[in-house]
Amino acid sequence: MFRGFYHAASGMLTQQRRVEMLTNNLANIHTPGYKADQSSVRAFPEMLLQRLETEKSPTGNVTTKMSRIGSINTGVYVQDLTPKFKQGDLNKTELSTDLALNNITMPTNADGMVGSIFFTVENPDGGLQYTRNGNFTLDGFGFLTNANGQYILDTAGNPIQLTSDQFTVTTDGWIQQNGQNVARLGIGYAENPTELTKTGEGLFAWNDGQALPSAYENDQVSFSIQQGYLERSNVDATESMTEMLAAYRTFEANQKVLQAYDRSMDKAVNEIGKI
Repeated sequence: MFRGFYHAASGMLTQQRRVEMLTNNLANIHTPGYKADQSSVRAFPEMLLQRLETEKSPTGNVTTKMSRIGSINTGVYVQDLTPKFKQGDLNKTELSTDLALNNITMPTNADGMVGSIFFTVENPDGGLQYTRNGNFTLDGFGFLTNANGQYILDTAGNPIQLTSDQFTVTTDGWIQQNGQNVARLGIGYAENPTELTKTGEGLFAWNDGQALPSAYENDQVSFSIQQGYLERSNVDATESMTEMLAAYRTFEANQKVLQAYDRSMDKAVNEIGKI
């Protein structure tokens, strides 16, 4: 009886976490470069039930044996939340400081995972971070920064400083002013993007802040940088709402099972227990 309580409760907690994830996805539907989370739901290990029995032989000897009853599931849980790195649509803004990464050809690794590319961002606490959000600006000293004030880095890992917002970015990452190359945007390539860790504000980290391999040095990677564009969130509003309704219904089904167990327990304690 108590196992039923645990199973139903674990199902409710799992669906609650899925709803929270889907709600966060919908809240970021207009966040440039946002990558929607997707959940992996797993079952706890099954438990094998056995019964200990004693038998008395005609000679009076008592023997003990184990008889197998069967296995029983012990509930479910959300194993992890994994971002979906599918590219979002590009939205034209005509702002020189808005940049978008456009995947052309991304290799597939041995596990069938498609790689992805990212802008390189300096982490004030040390190490590097990466983002697909190209909504940049120039600070008071002319450094190219993101919305959090973090420096956007070039291929050498240095902050990019410009004299004004009158600059051009070529499709292969070169920033030009007055017809001269000033710096080249640092673009990191993740062979398996699921190894990246979300750090908030649309940022990711790899191996505790270590540097990703350069996308420019991989002959199999083909991409372009579009100036005056922003990559939209890849959240599918219709799909997310459908999944949220399904999660609500599953939550309610587990809730009704829990209430049924509660009524059965109430009857066992208050009615059967009086007999």
